[in-house]
Amino acid sequence: MKPAYFKPWIKDWDWGVRIALFLILLSSLMQLGLFAMTQHYIVAYLGAQPEDVWFCLMSTYAGIISILPVQFRFLRYFEVRSYLACNLMLAILLNCLCLLCHDITLLFLIRFLQGLVLGSLIVSVLILIFSRVPADRAPLIGAAVLYPTILGNITVVGLFAGFVAESASWEVIYYYLITIQLSMLILTLLMLKRHAGHRRFPLYQIDWAGFILLACSALSLAYTFIYGSKYYWFADVRIRFSATIAVIAIPLFLYRQHIVKRKLIHPGVFKSVHFVTALCLLAVYYGTKDSINLIYNYAYGILKWSPVEVGLLGVCNLAAMAGLTVFSARATIARKYSIRFFLVTGFSLQAIFNIWMWLVLTPDMSFTDLLLPVLLQGAASGILFVPIMIYVLRTAPGFSGTSGIVLAACTRFFVTLNSLAGLYNLQLYFNQYFKEGFLSSVTLENPNVTGRLNAYRSLYTSRGFSVEQGAGLANGAIWQSLLQQSQLLTNRAVFMTFAIILIAAMILCLVVPAVRETLRHRGKRLLVK
Repeated sequence: MKPAYFKPWIKDWDWGVRIALFLILLSSLMQLGLFAMTQHYIVAYLGAQPEDVWFCLMSTYAGIISILPVQFRFLRYFEVRSYLACNLMLAILLNCLCLLCHDITLLFLIRFLQGLVLGSLIVSVLILIFSRVPADRAPLIGAAVLYPTILGNITVVGLFAGFVAESASWEVIYYYLITIQLSMLILTLLMLKRHAGHRRFPLYQIDWAGFILLACSALSLAYTFIYGSKYYWFADVRIRFSATIAVIAIPLFLYRQHIVKRKLIHPGVFKSVHFVTALCLLAVYYGTKDSINLIYNYAYGILKWSPVEVGLLGVCNLAAMAGLTVFSARATIARKYSIRFFLVTGFSLQAIFNIWMWLVLTPDMSFTDLLLPVLLQGAASGILFVPIMIYVLRTAPGFSGTSGIVLAACTRFFVTLNSLAGLYNLQLYFNQYFKEGFLSSVTLENPNVTGRLNAYRSLYTSRGFSVEQGAGLANGAIWQSLLQQSQLLTNRAVFMTFAIILIAAMILCLVVPAVRETLRHRGKRLLVK
């Protein structure tokens, strides 16, 4: 018998419960989206570097993946109502500390603690969702609700933050978030029973040493990859130190999972070829999905759109993703289509989006020019995500417990780290490559350069600048144009790289099952003979 978590006034009101749980989940995840959308203000406010902001974000992810395996043990002992309320109060307290914090090092610690709290809130809401659905559909419905909310909250918060930042100081956004979380705290107390009647399991043999090793591994890897380029990798003692911690902590964590009885992550899951394949597909999805961020950066940095305009473009992407997520979830429940159908269709649409942007990216695109490809990318994300997550959860061996969910979160952590560090270095390489190519042609002997310089000089002198000032401004305009074209070509190169990866993934999804079936039938015929 399932525990009765909800009070009588709401337990039979299905849509009321769904909306309430979604709002609690969204208010919790807003901490991720809010930080991502206010990073420019944090750089200015704290005097931080972009790498510091990235490490703050990854510290939160490190906290989430570290606490996830332990949370399922906690919620077998504590009452969900008191546990959820306690974590909401901690989230409010940590947001207040973020407002008062003036030191970037202290902010690293606060963000890691926010990750711990956020992981606790996510698992609490998942437990409540699982209690309202049939056991066989619980993983599918949980994935269909949780992960699109994670993907979409940055867009929602970005649009909200854009409206607030244009009319008030950026700190006001935190006041709104704290107010929302206070209202969710009141809703939790009004909605949930004090005692749910679940069987309590004592808190013993929790692998706290494994938790510490996992946290150290994640934080040291994040520091190494994010700050590596800035400090010239192993030429700097800080990178050598963080890399050494990672090299020591990861094998120790894996060894500990082999010897302890109650494992945080069961090593036996990696013996399943299908599970490892599912994680690889999830990594491809997460990695290529982040190409949409190039569109947002392009609109904000090159087209000079306001945050509100960029947010509206993101809402269109989110709407397409939400609609196709519902379709893919329903189709998966009804078993109308195979997983391969979703994979081939989704990866094909993602590849079309990247090729489309490779073909049409120019310095003067409008909202309508970007709308269709952005909708296409959202549709592809909606088609892919739930089937891949279900594939991950279904192929995880039954003895592994929650290892499938935890490793899916770890995959997200590593791919996000690659997006911040790997994609950044890839863009640096392409940018430098195209910039050097342009510089070889930017000479006074080139008639196009001379004509453009003369045009700029005439323009600036006609507006009242002296000849010397006009010449300096003309040189600056040429340089800005060169940087802009280099960035556009860099974006196009990244889009084409992603398109090639997606086409390769799509071909493998088509070919590998067919080859496997052919080999299996051939083996059967040989046995018959």
